[in-house]
Amino acid sequence: MAVAEADRPSFEAVLYPNPPLSRLGFLLFMSVFAAASICAAIPFTLMGAWPVSGFFGLDLLLVYIAFRVVRRAARRRELVRLDAQGLHVYRIDPDGRSRCWRFEPYWVRVEMDEPPHPGSLVTLASHGRRLRIGAFLTPEERLDLARALREALNRYRRLPAPCAP
Repeated sequence: MAVAEADRPSFEAVLYPNPPLSRLGFLLFMSVFAAASICAAIPFTLMGAWPVSGFFGLDLLLVYIAFRVVRRAARRRELVRLDAQGLHVYRIDPDGRSRCWRFEPYWVRVEMDEPPHPGSLVTLASHGRRLRIGAFLTPEERLDLARALREALNRYRRLPAPCAP
């Protein structure tokens, strides 16, 4: 089934955080960290201070848990789409829960500090509603997103408004 020209998005961006490591990178890191922990624990065990070895195992467990938490958080997604029906933002949380917001393209403003600093966020604002998007992106990526979205909204606003049937 062909997509009608009016149904095609004039802007679409899928936003997601960068994962901390690939699966292979994670396995290599944990292997090296485990080997280093074992090598550091052996002298304490030989000196009779074997309880210290448990702390090296605890460190290994805590690093593993921290990486699992970060990998889970990296499953978050945001879809920003501008089409004939408006500007839509779909947010999918790591647990699979999703939410959707719709903005009227003729009224929405894209706000972002220029030049960006680490606390700068992309904010969509319209009629008293505000929505921050791409919080997990780097400041430069957020600035690129804000500029591209502003440009797409300006192109959309220059087109003739669709007639109601």
